[in-house]
Amino acid sequence: MTVNADPAELAKFSELAHRWWDPESEFRPLHEINPLRLEWIQGMAPLAGLRVADVGCGGGILADSMARKGAQVVGIDLSTKALKVAMLHALEAGTPNVEYREVSAEALAAEQPGSFDVVTCMEMLEHVPDPASVVRACADMVKPGGWVFFSTINRNPKAFLFAIVGAEYVLNMLPRGTHEYLKFIRPSELAAHCRAAGLAQQQVRGLEYNPLTRRYSLSSDPSVNYLVATRKT
Repeated sequence: MTVNADPAELAKFSELAHRWWDPESEFRPLHEINPLRLEWIQGMAPLAGLRVADVGCGGGILADSMARKGAQVVGIDLSTKALKVAMLHALEAGTPNVEYREVSAEALAAEQPGSFDVVTCMEMLEHVPDPASVVRACADMVKPGGWVFFSTINRNPKAFLFAIVGAEYVLNMLPRGTHEYLKFIRPSELAAHCRAAGLAQQQVRGLEYNPLTRRYSLSSDPSVNYLVATRKT
């Protein structure tokens, strides 16, 4: 199986892996949005007792928080360094019910089809060569009626201005080169990928940042960052 990953993207995040759990590092935005996305997921799929796959888990920020809500979590990624950081953090923090594996979404779907109650794939689709393949894999690994949650970045002039120029060059919230505009995904494109994979869209929310208050919030505007909740039909 050809691995659906960009070596340059893996190298980029591997270099920063040791900083995943530093809330003042390049990963500060992920730490700040995590309570929002966790509450959003919990609102539709209460996690206690559920089996969850976190695709593209990185250093485990979301996976760790879902495990603390009582889910049995498998976090997967193709960055060896990020996974080692995730494992070390789980060990040090005593996080229960979480394991990490270096495996692709497609490989896990082939190995364990229809075996998860919830699948999350957050801030990951815009970093892979073939996002449709990841969407299919997420659909394949979730049970019928199960939930699949995505978050990514819209592709339009406003998103370029806010997510790249603003976040990477003006506010220095992210390292320069974190995102590539042409890899951004319009909501209509993600919706088409989901329909083709047998996932029915349930909700779309925008994620906005106020530079004055330095706070994130969920909104009805998906023009830059957005989250999509789907269920397997």
